[in-house]
Amino acid sequence: MKERGMIFNGEMVRALLSGQKTQTRRIMKNQPAGDHPDTPVSVRCIDDGFQWHGWHGESTVFPCPFGKAGDRIWVRETFQGPLFDYDKMDAYLKDSTPFEKPEFCQYAADGGPRPEYQDMDDNIRYGWKPAIHMPRWASRLLLEITEVRVERLRSMSQDDARAEGVIAASGPMEAGLAFRELWDSIYGEESWKANPWVWVIEFKRVEGNA
Repeated sequence: MKERGMIFNGEMVRALLSGQKTQTRRIMKNQPAGDHPDTPVSVRCIDDGFQWHGWHGESTVFPCPFGKAGDRIWVRETFQGPLFDYDKMDAYLKDSTPFEKPEFCQYAADGGPRPEYQDMDDNIRYGWKPAIHMPRWASRLLLEITEVRVERLRSMSQDDARAEGVIAASGPMEAGLAFRELWDSIYGEESWKANPWVWVIEFKRVEGNA
């Protein structure tokens, strides 16, 4: 079993916390070649990836960069920490390990104000740290992969859209449209129109972040 970090935006973090999100889609970095628009291409699961059989006889193995069933994903999100009262500074300087826990962090997805903290030059600062800079110890969400597959982006069903954690204002049947709006906000409209092949990662939350 391996663990890998993965970035989620605030909306998706809230969907994870509520239990609504059990899937995520990520664009395949290397798009399979030799595809024909009118003929399905054979995709066979092998170990930690997929073997692709293209229209012109290509056979390529694509390992999934996010892992396989049984592997885990720790969620990277916008945060700040460790945060603690100034009277604990001496203890922190002696040994920072006890403070390297989610309980000493604040998270932008929770909707609170920008946190106040003191930098190493004793200056008061306000703000968040980007998700890409989150260390493993600060992550409060751990996911276990239950299934990995590849498919065209726009082949998703309404159930898939709901499993992505989107909430449609006009009702459950519009989850697909809500997901498209979310996708466009992250990747742009051209990405949706291009209909790329994506990794579909299904997961369950590991309680206690063990």
